[in-house]
Order: sequence, then C-alpha cells, then structure tokens
Amino acid sequence: MSKIPGGVEKISTLKSFLINAAAVLGASLLFAGSFPNPLFPEGIPVLAWAAYLPVFWTLRRAGLGASVFWGALYGFVSYSLFIPWIRAFDPLAGTVVSLVQLCYMALLFPLLKLALILYPRKGYLLQWLLWLGYEYLRTLGFLGFSYGITGYTQWRVLPVIQIASVFGVWGVSALVVFPSVYGAALCAGGREFFRRERLSPVLWAAFLALTVAFGLVPRDYAGERTAKVALIQQNTDPWRGGAAEYRQDLRTLIRLSRDALAGTPDTDLVVWPETAFVPRIYWHINYRDNDTLYPLVKDLMEFLKTQGPPYLIGNDDARLEVDASGIWARTDYNGALLFQGETIRGVYRKMRLVPFTEYFPYAKTFPRLYRILTNANTHFWKPGTEAAVLSAGNIRFSAPICFEDSFGSLSRDFTRNGAELIVNLSNDAWSKSLSSQMQHLSMAVFRAVENRRSLVRATASGQTCAVDPGGKILAMAEPFTETFLSAEAPILNARTLYTFWGDLWGIVFAGAAAVVLLIGTIPAILRIIKTGRMI
Repeated sequence: MSKIPGGVEKISTLKSFLINAAAVLGASLLFAGSFPNPLFPEGIPVLAWAAYLPVFWTLRRAGLGASVFWGALYGFVSYSLFIPWIRAFDPLAGTVVSLVQLCYMALLFPLLKLALILYPRKGYLLQWLLWLGYEYLRTLGFLGFSYGITGYTQWRVLPVIQIASVFGVWGVSALVVFPSVYGAALCAGGREFFRRERLSPVLWAAFLALTVAFGLVPRDYAGERTAKVALIQQNTDPWRGGAAEYRQDLRTLIRLSRDALAGTPDTDLVVWPETAFVPRIYWHINYRDNDTLYPLVKDLMEFLKTQGPPYLIGNDDARLEVDASGIWARTDYNGALLFQGETIRGVYRKMRLVPFTEYFPYAKTFPRLYRILTNANTHFWKPGTEAAVLSAGNIRFSAPICFEDSFGSLSRDFTRNGAELIVNLSNDAWSKSLSSQMQHLSMAVFRAVENRRSLVRATASGQTCAVDPGGKILAMAEPFTETFLSAEAPILNARTLYTFWGDLWGIVFAGAAAVVLLIGTIPAILRIIKTGRMI
C-alpha cells in the first residue's frame, strides 16, 4: 500500500506532462494556421487572436526550469510547421531556422514564467511586453528574420492594419497578442482575476475600436498621377541550370516584355524579377572572361537598344574591388540595374541579405561552418550600403530585393530618401510553395501601409502584384504561370508617423519589458542574498 502514493504521483506527473505537450503542440498548429499555409493560402487571421493562449496557459502550470523545455519544443515545432518550404531552399537553412527559434523560445519562456513569479498580479502585462519585445528584437542583426511576426497574420484585414502607418506592424501585434495573455490569466484566476483586472480588457477593447474606426476612415489613394508598370513573371527559378537554361529564360523575358508593351505602349517602367538574368551584365561587358555567357549579355544589350521605356533588371552585379586581403578581385552584389536602352542609369544593391544562404560574415570565426555552406553551393554576396532611390521619367522609386521587403525599416529609409513608389524584385520559385509566396506577400503589404506608398512586385513565380497605399491588392498575376502584369500604381507623397519615427514602438515594447523585468528582479535578488532562499 505504501507504493500507491508514489505511483499516483507518477501518473499525475505524466498526465500533466501530456496535457502541457498537447497545449504546446496545439499552440504550434494555431500559430502556423494563422499565417498563409498549404490548406488556407491566405491564412486564418482570426486564429491569431488566441494562438498563444495555450502557451501562456502552459507557463502558468510549468515550473521555471521546465519552461525552458516547453519553450524549446514550441520554438522548434511551431516554425517547422510554419515554414516547411524553407528546406527546399537549403536543407541546412531549414534546420538552422528551426534551431534558432528553438533557442529563442528556450530563452523567452523562462522570462515569461519569471514575469509571473515577480509580479503575481500584473505578470500577464509583463508577458505581453516581453512577447512584443521579442518579436522586435528577433528582426535585428545578422540573424534578423521577420517571418512569424504576429501582426502579419492580419494582412487581409484592412481596417485593422491601417494603424501600421502610425505604429508599424508592432501596433497590430500588440492588439492581436493581448487576448492570449489575458485569456490565460483569466483561465487561471477566474472571477477574482477579472474583478481585479477588468480595466485592461476595457482599454484593449477601446484601442481595438479606435483602430477599426481609424481603418474605416475613407481615404483617397488615387494620387495626382500614376505609374504604369509592366511586371514580368517568367515562372522559372533563374538559378537552376546553365547557359542553355539562361538563354531560354532570356527569350521568355523578352517575349513577355514585348507582349506587355504591345498592350500598354506608354508603360513607364518594365521590371524583371530578382536575378532574372543570371550572367553578370556589367562584368561581362567590361571583362568578357566567359565565352559561353558573354553572348547572352550581348543579346540582352541588343534587345535593350530597341526598347523605349526603362528596364529594371535583377542581376548578379559583379565589380572589381579590393577584397579584405588587399587584393583586387571580383565582388558580387545582388543587384537591381536600371537600364535606359543599353545604358545603366542606376544601380541598387541588396543591403539585407539572407543569413547563411546569401551572407555569412564569420568565415574566420567559424571556418568549418563556412566550408559547409560553400560546399552546399551557397552563393554569397557582399551587402550594399546605400538605400538608393532610382528614377524612371518623373517617378522616383526604390527597389528592395526579395527578403528586404519583410523589414519595415528598409522601406522607411527608401521613403525618407524620396521614393514615391516601392518596386520589389523577388524570387521565391525555389520553394515551389504557394504558402511561401503568400507569406512573403503578407509582409510586403505592410510596407505600403506603413509609408502610404504604392507597392509593385515582380516575382519569378508569384505573387506578382500591385498594392495601393492602403494595403489593398489592386491586381495580381496567376502564380506559377508564365505571364506579365500591367498595372497602374497611384503615386502619393504623404508622410506618415511611421515614416517619421520608424520602429520606435518595437523599441518601446522591448525597452519597457527590460525595465519592468529589471525592476522586479533586483529586489528578488536582494531577498535571495538576505535570506539565502530562492524566490
């Protein structure tokens, strides 16, 4: 009989573990389902408003030490479900992203638990700040990654996302995350908690109502003029293959461009996607060191000579520069070259490169990892340094390349430098995934709203589209088809608060979380020193 209590305790422990595991796995499914996914290409935005409730509920049941495990599990599973397509880009990249999220959540979850320990009554508010601060901080630095920011789940809910023109995506995240935090606290505290903390949901509801009211205010996005843009979608991954494939792609790009101009001869700009033409145009014109690829560049130049409107072409922009060893060598940039006829009138070089697959600055520190990456046919570029603004006629535009339109700060810099239009060049063809392309689009839409600038995207396989300054998709080409889209984008020169102060609110959330956590931690540490007992 004496063994029964121990057995009951083990059963109870196992049951608790299984309940927590089910909650974490359920939260992972809700998270992935909120964003564009294989079953629902646009995502199910309503799921996001409760997606984290199982997470915060589990943290109220788990101990501080166990929270590390639950965080690691949630980080790995949620991102494995959310972006499985990334392994098509590079199996190593997929593993790295999941492991990075595992580490992030293994660090975040104990802080979320500590918030409840330090502030038994108001800890849920600190949890809210910590989550928002984490979302901002994870977009910074070499490992900066914007996929999975909560606010992006609402990309099709136009009345809600208009506040991005004030707060950026961080304001939308703040609205969406709060119900999960408060709901978990309500489940634990019941009526007593609600009586004590009823002001918080009232304030949240008031802000939500103001957000929707602000979003429903009629706005005229017609602009004083429009930009007529031909967006070319060749429906291939241009990096796959060699000279024969490059030639076929060039023929397709030329044919589609001619078809677009035949229908709209007064087009202001023709846009080809990211690295749509792979052979290095500037390099081969000046150095001609490859007899196989130079004829392709020559054929492109002959075509451009005959063209009236300017062409913006994604290309590996190689230049002869002094490298880190002091030796003159070829330096590659992921570039967008603006041609008027055969003359290069402007160049933009991608500044925010994809970590591990486009850029790895730690070759000397981690030589073995660097060799693994290079042996996996990773193509490294040097990052550009200038938020250049290009001109086509009387239209000033910026050209963020692929991954770059997932970062609000970059499009803000372009806008502050005078860009009237955002022209994105992307290649997501490698993913062979509609959900990948839709996730990318969901972030790009916010760049239009934040700065009240029209956005057009020319992509290798989709989503080629035009978006107005309010985030409404004006037109979109059929994905995974060889086609073009002729679109008219309204030109606005409005200035928004987001353009003025940028990601200030992300910084505020992160800073407030750190300060409140520190204020609670210092007295706790002093008590431990004084009493010799843990919290």
